[in-house]
Amino acid sequence: MKSFIKDLAPAVKNETKRVTLMTIIGVVLMTIVFVIFHYMDPAHIPFNYTVVLGGILGGAVAVLNFFLMGIAVQKVVNANDDDSAKLIMKSSYKYRLLMQIAWIIVAVIAPGINPVAGIVPLLFPSLGIKAMAIFKK
Repeated sequence: MKSFIKDLAPAVKNETKRVTLMTIIGVVLMTIVFVIFHYMDPAHIPFNYTVVLGGILGGAVAVLNFFLMGIAVQKVVNANDDDSAKLIMKSSYKYRLLMQIAWIIVAVIAPGINPVAGIVPLLFPSLGIKAMAIFKK
């Protein structure tokens, strides 16, 4: 395990840390929004452990998805030819998409997870990256 982390490109490590931070910030903000809306309309907007659990697990899936994409890009860079690079990227996309779909199904079906709080964090890495691009310009 230690050599696996050592073999990761510095860009993958740094960007995964950045995306993790952005996702944590997103989950915290989402939880605050849940609290505010819960106090405005407690009959329709729940706030309990299912919101927190959904946010944490959804955020973990989002960060894992980004990390796996980074590993795939690193493999593509080291690929010998275009065909194997395309195959690596296509395969990575397919399995990462399946992972997210499986998570969405779990978030909707599992009674201990608020579906909205479980699904919304999947958007945070993309939103965070776009926000960083806007603020850097």
